[in-house]
Amino acid sequence: MMFQRLRDMREDKDLTQAQMADFLKIHQTTYSDYEIGNLNVPVDVLIKLAKFYNTSIDFLVGITDNPTPYK
Repeated sequence: MMFQRLRDMREDKDLTQAQMADFLKIHQTTYSDYEIGNLNVPVDVLIKLAKFYNTSIDFLVGITDNPTPYK
C-alpha cells in the first residue's frame, strides 16, 4: 500500500524518480527500491515526503485513507 502511494503521489506531481531522489539527496535506485518495496523507507525520509506532499506519514504508510495532514 505505502509503496503504491509513494508512486501515485509522485506521478500526480509529474515528477520523476530522479527528481525525488535529488530532493531527498539519495540515489535514484534507492528511491526506486522504496517505491517497489525492496527497501523500507527510513523515518527521516518519510518525514520529508509527508512535508513535501503536505500529508501525514499515516497516509503515506496506509494507516489512513485521509490525506489531510495533522495540525
